[in-house]
Amino acid sequence: MRSLSALREQIERIDPINQRESDSIAATLERLKGPGDAFSRMEGHHVTASAFVVSSRGVILHRHRLLGIWIQPGGHVDAFESPESAALRETLEETGLVAHHFDPVELFHVDVHPGPKGHRGPIDHIHYDVRYVVLAPPLDPSPPEDESPEVDWFDFDTAQARCEPALAPVISKLARWYQVRDVRD
Repeated sequence: MRSLSALREQIERIDPINQRESDSIAATLERLKGPGDAFSRMEGHHVTASAFVVSSRGVILHRHRLLGIWIQPGGHVDAFESPESAALRETLEETGLVAHHFDPVELFHVDVHPGPKGHRGPIDHIHYDVRYVVLAPPLDPSPPEDESPEVDWFDFDTAQARCEPALAPVISKLARWYQVRDVRD
């Protein structure tokens, strides 16, 4: 079940890494106050969820089939689904790996960006992406045939070099986050 107030509280606790994230946090908080369903694809601008999947092997990136860029798994939040659940579902759908949230759930980053054109919804739409850190076993990804076959684990330095440029500072923050945690697969 979705709790907009809990999501707003999680977002407000994020320490932004740069002006882009600061602006994204403000825009996402504003979107959550707006009229209509903030998660509905029919709204033209909607909240999505994604996951930075980590393990002892590093972080998972996949090459987005429509955009051709290396990013974290993620996508639309289904009706009556929480963003936390959507991040786990999208991880499973795009990597074949069962992941779980840390305790407490770690909402790590927020980014506002254009959604891919012609992908299930209005032609021009905006994603207000809430990004979680989740843990998966250090197994090889096995995405289903209808997902991008280009998905793999990368050490943080390689991920930072390969990812979409706007994601590089986030991967750097993720590497620092991972170093101070006692993460066990």
